[in-house]
Amino acid sequence: MFQRDRQRKFRRRTNGRKNFSHSNNSIQNRTNSFSNGQSRNNFRSTQSPEKSFEKYTLLAKDALASGDKTLSENYLQHADHFIRIIEDRNKLRNENKISSIEKVSEVSKINKLEEENKNLSDNNDINKNNDIKK
Repeated sequence: MFQRDRQRKFRRRTNGRKNFSHSNNSIQNRTNSFSNGQSRNNFRSTQSPEKSFEKYTLLAKDALASGDKTLSENYLQHADHFIRIIEDRNKLRNENKISSIEKVSEVSKINKLEEENKNLSDNNDINKNNDIKK
């Protein structure tokens, strides 16, 4: 029959995943066969739009100097794209500054109105006290 003295080794099912192994009850990381220091889905550049603009304008100048007008136009289109990104970002910054300035001015107006109301109420209290004393 079944012997309880022997320990049974438990095998995990792989569910069709071949590169997944367990050893000493710890999970090992899968090795990435295409690892060249960059992630696979790295579509966005890590440079700022300003640096990308400079990069593409320099590439366009170099391409034009070497006589390749088509490649130069291609690089100039890339540079134009980054100029648009820079302009949009600056426009948003200016709008945010304007809205924050407007908020500050609204808050200061509200504070002035509250202060005036407080002064008026204080004056009313003083007048009432004077009327009571008379």
